[in-house]
Amino acid sequence: MSKKGLLIVLSGPSGVGKGTILKEFVNDPDLKLAYSVSMTTRKQRPGEVDGVNYHFVTKEEFERAKANGELLESAEFVGNYYGTPVKEVERLRKEGKNVLLEIEVQGCKQVRAKVPDALTIFIVPPSMEELEKRIRGRNTEPEEIVQERLAKASKEMEMVGQYKYVVCNDDAKLAANIIRVIIKRFMDANEE
Repeated sequence: MSKKGLLIVLSGPSGVGKGTILKEFVNDPDLKLAYSVSMTTRKQRPGEVDGVNYHFVTKEEFERAKANGELLESAEFVGNYYGTPVKEVERLRKEGKNVLLEIEVQGCKQVRAKVPDALTIFIVPPSMEELEKRIRGRNTEPEEIVQERLAKASKEMEMVGQYKYVVCNDDAKLAANIIRVIIKRFMDANEE
């Protein structure tokens, strides 16, 4: 019987580079990571794959899952819902995999209430100016959404104290290596 895997929460404001950092370490076999695919009601973006990037569902399907207690955490942002299916997380952890959740700060708070020993990591930008540049650089959203994302990022930055670790993404490779070391340390502690 293998040891139950860790639950790892990775958060940070929109545009901070979570996806870029994840690509650097998510396939490292030593970390035994399993990426938990979140459920969302938002529209699929070009290049995204249902069941890989997100489980794209209707608002009714999402509300039913939430009402039935099937979500470890859930959040709403700019009219869309996001959530983590609990059954999938538990199945992966029982297989000894370290489950990685890339979620919002309000979701992390919900996870910590249910799984107090979760490893929580918050990624911060080098500056708010750099974050704005990254968000605008996407060219995927209208100005009002960009402004909402920036306002939300500012509020999220106030929540860093709720996380066990804070990592600055000035350099994605360096940030990924720091996170890799943090995860290995927790894996070793979990083995003892």
